[in-house]
Amino acid sequence: MSDHAAYIAEAAESLRPLLEQVRAQLSASLPDADEVMKYNMPGFQVRGSIVAGYAAFSRQCGLYLSPGAITALADDIAAAGLKASKTGVTFSARKPIPDDLVRQLAQASRTDLGV
Repeated sequence: MSDHAAYIAEAAESLRPLLEQVRAQLSASLPDADEVMKYNMPGFQVRGSIVAGYAAFSRQCGLYLSPGAITALADDIAAAGLKASKTGVTFSARKPIPDDLVRQLAQASRTDLGV
């Protein structure tokens, strides 16, 4: 897969709008980041560090960030009714991730990584 648009186009139709929205929010939050593909997943890279990535699965999507970003915003993630792992937040069409939370997570990840 060569780029983000191709990745999104190959995702399940019901998940494409979610992926487009997350991509747009990450792009706006990290204007100096390069869009890259790493580990078959679209991501945003700043000075050699992947600040954020996202992926589609069969019924949900994931947003992947630094562990410090997840920890720093754990209360906001829970308040949005979303589940988080050490490095990711899962969301779906039934429970989308709020735009402002995507932006906050991207900035927190960048700060955590020092880029």
